[in-house]
Amino acid sequence: MNDKILWSIKMSTSPRGERLIIALLGRRNAGKSSLINALIGQEVAIVSQTPGTTTDPVAKHYELAPLGPVTFYDTAGVDDEGELGQKRVASARKILYRADLVIFINDGSGFDSHELDMLAQIREMKIPLLMVFNKADLAQPVEANLIYCQKLKIPHVSISAKAKTGITEARDALVKLAPKSGSEERVILSDMIKAKDRIILVCPIDSAAPKGRLILPQVQTLREILDRDAIGIMVKDTELKDALAMLEQPPDLVVTDSQVIEQVNRETPEPIELTTFSILFARYKGELDVLLTGIDQIDRLKDGDKVMIAEACSHHAQEDDIGRVKLPRWISEYTGKKLSYEVYAGHDFPENLEDFALCVHCGGCMINAAEMNRRILECYRRGVPITNYGLLICKVHGAFERAIAPLMRVRQ
Repeated sequence: MNDKILWSIKMSTSPRGERLIIALLGRRNAGKSSLINALIGQEVAIVSQTPGTTTDPVAKHYELAPLGPVTFYDTAGVDDEGELGQKRVASARKILYRADLVIFINDGSGFDSHELDMLAQIREMKIPLLMVFNKADLAQPVEANLIYCQKLKIPHVSISAKAKTGITEARDALVKLAPKSGSEERVILSDMIKAKDRIILVCPIDSAAPKGRLILPQVQTLREILDRDAIGIMVKDTELKDALAMLEQPPDLVVTDSQVIEQVNRETPEPIELTTFSILFARYKGELDVLLTGIDQIDRLKDGDKVMIAEACSHHAQEDDIGRVKLPRWISEYTGKKLSYEVYAGHDFPENLEDFALCVHCGGCMINAAEMNRRILECYRRGVPITNYGLLICKVHGAFERAIAPLMRVRQ
């Protein structure tokens, strides 16, 4: 097998937010599950002649060289029927918000209205698309389908998942079409620091902190500091004063959890640069300019407005939960307005965006850049200001200008 497309069939330990997300869509019995099995050479997806075998989207994690860690999402048929079927189709559509690439499987027969509607949405969202015409052992795709792909410049291949023909061509096309990983080009803070710089990372350990480990933004930030040959010093917020006092020279940068920005801002002397993990990840994962613009909306909120709190991960809510307790309290205290709040966790994102006066999103460490940016774009497209936890928390605690200054410096 060509080394370029060699598949290493194993579970990957790469962070979920750094995986390439590949969604498989098509009608029932078009061969989505069969294609997954043929591509990876293992029977990992249930295959049946009974329509509707796949219901909710099912994730399959693998290492795909040269692309690295990927997640395939096997979805329900776009033509699923009935009330339950429509819910399954809606779940399949939601996958598009986190997909870096879509493989659309057609059995060679003419596209029906369900397929054309889904294809239109994929193209509108500008997601890279590979068309796979399956069941080539039975018949070639109808000419109208080929004309459709040619007219819209959609890459397409004909295969037989059952006879295992055309699979190599499909793999080649997939690797060629997949967007290059942006993780190597995107940086967290390495452009703000240099070798031998000393960076203090303030990491509170409270009831919401995971037992026995650090959260992903802290780990990724520390790794980037080490890769830059700089010196990382990790402390809890209660030890910040001691850490500052023990250094003969002031640190070059302090990065803190947003929840303790008020204290850290007060205890970190000027002109030491200061920012937060959440603000760094706003740049790393999303469109910082849009999020910076959205922060101004907090000063325009009025009584009765609805504010959406969006979390990319699902977790057990604590008594002092950041999204459900602290943010609403801080926003209400800052604005002095009577506001209502709704929290959406995990991959849930509301259809009724226009009902909200403001969306406050987490740093997005547990979703990929594609999903984060599509959420930002959808809010922007529908006129809903969006910002993130770190920016808003700094704003309400009077540390906004100081916290964004390091990012503005490297942009000049």
